[in-house]
Amino acid sequence: MELTDEKIAEMTAEAAAKAVEEYKASKEIKRKLPAEDAEIKVVKDAGDQPFKSLGEQLMAVKTAEISKGRIMDARLEKSIVGNSEGVPADGGFLVQTDFATELIQRTFTSSPIISRVKKVQVSANSNSMKFPAVADSSRADGSRFGGLQAYWMGEGATKTPSYTSFAKVALELKKLVGYTTLTDELLEDATALSGWIVDAFRQEFEFKIADAIINGDGAAKPLGILNAPCLVTVTAETGQGAATIVAENIDKMYMSRVGANTPSYVWLYNQNIEAELAKMAYAVGTGGVPAYMPTNGLSVSPYARLKGLDMIPCEQCATLGTAGDIILADLSQYLMIDKGSMQSASSIHVNFATDQTAFRFVYRCDGQPRWANYLTPYKGSTSYQSPFICLNSTRT
Repeated sequence: MELTDEKIAEMTAEAAAKAVEEYKASKEIKRKLPAEDAEIKVVKDAGDQPFKSLGEQLMAVKTAEISKGRIMDARLEKSIVGNSEGVPADGGFLVQTDFATELIQRTFTSSPIISRVKKVQVSANSNSMKFPAVADSSRADGSRFGGLQAYWMGEGATKTPSYTSFAKVALELKKLVGYTTLTDELLEDATALSGWIVDAFRQEFEFKIADAIINGDGAAKPLGILNAPCLVTVTAETGQGAATIVAENIDKMYMSRVGANTPSYVWLYNQNIEAELAKMAYAVGTGGVPAYMPTNGLSVSPYARLKGLDMIPCEQCATLGTAGDIILADLSQYLMIDKGSMQSASSIHVNFATDQTAFRFVYRCDGQPRWANYLTPYKGSTSYQSPFICLNSTRT
């Protein structure tokens, strides 16, 4: 309503004064409001802005440490874990989600071993997972698929039912911890720090996870291939020399694969067996032919495949002459679970005298082969089949 001189004249002095004040106030409010067609900008709180790099976040962590929490980046306040009052040594800070995800994703995509396993993420409210598995141990009639059976039958004959037994693969999260210290000089350069710490932890986590997949004993760590009940161990040849590998070993290992899954297999081996691979030969008359050496000799790149399957050098494999120096593996039959995230905590107090800040990363995962046992084939019961085969260490 417009306030005119005529309307004011009709009011008492007190009412007129009050009306004038209300009118001025309404005009001020209207002036501050944006026009209907004006652009409205939403400005996020400082704590909602993400860190640009992991290095920038770790530098903010150190500043909070040194100041005992008095100088706290607003973005860190949203990532405090534990019962700390802002001192990371008491609790710690979560690594920003995209940085933690990058560390894990790079670990799983860059490794030729880890990238081949079956990985499943555990839900937020769980620390374990059970997978159904068919209780197969034989391909004989009445044993396939845990007991399911089909029959040929004549007209009018009575059908006989068969039933399947199921097993369970139970995985429970284990904890893998990475720990390092960074100098003040390195912390001053966020760009250099991000590149260094991501690559360093990627390589270390990759090494430890791959080692567990191959050698883990299942105690506070995943169960590895070499300790799994489904592992088939091929016997060395009679009279075979110590610390040797012969073509017959490779043939027998290859025959122990599950034929239908052949394209999924790879050879994992320690590099110190390569000289033995180069010497492998088949006897032909009074001479022989190489089993691994290509026609053009050493002048080309020959050592990528064996029996048509990829060769992957792996430092976690055992040394020459030991069970596990060469492994034939279908890694798609290895199950792995994780929480899908990583946590971090830090402290300047551990290495205060040397101007270093300590950082700890925690990753929770578990894994084991999905096979409870190896298979006795339908025909040829003196040999076994498995996703995982190695050569025994009795080579004398």
